[in-house]
Amino acid sequence: MIRDSQLEYNQLREGLESGDLSKLIDPIVTIDEYKSKIGTDDEIVVLKFTVKGRNPALDLVSFIEKSYDWVLDADASSGELNDGTYAVFVEVDRDPEMIEKFVQMFKDIGYLTNENIQTWQLEYSKPYRRSKVDVEELKNLIPLTPENYRQLKNKENENLDKLKTAAGVDVSTRAPKNEFTESLQIAAGIR
Repeated sequence: MIRDSQLEYNQLREGLESGDLSKLIDPIVTIDEYKSKIGTDDEIVVLKFTVKGRNPALDLVSFIEKSYDWVLDADASSGELNDGTYAVFVEVDRDPEMIEKFVQMFKDIGYLTNENIQTWQLEYSKPYRRSKVDVEELKNLIPLTPENYRQLKNKENENLDKLKTAAGVDVSTRAPKNEFTESLQIAAGIR
């Protein structure tokens, strides 16, 4: 006798159909919360989906990799997150055309989850901002070029320095010179 969960798993592996991932993918997706494993953060955008179950996470990875040639890499976390879910990471080039591609991808994934595109929420992690899947909102949410990303990070560092100054904390950006910091720099290959 085949158990329901085993039957569902076999159906998902044979090919995803409408609703196969219903209630399995959290409609809140983070952007740039995690570092890229294949490039620099200013050149690569990292999306993180949260999926209930290892097999559905692998199915989502397979769907994304097979469906979009513009995706550089998609991968599921090797283990469960604290709440028993799995993370699916999707890495793409940071460029102005990615927004329209994201919108299409969310429409397609919505077909698999039976979720309307308006239920998806995208969170940009630093600084924290949330957006629905809308071309204009996403263009204002996500740095679209490596230069825009670096400008945003520089602005964040300036704001942090202002906070430190207001708190009376030394704003020095240099590490103290001692044996420990020198050994770290040598180990990191920056000395």
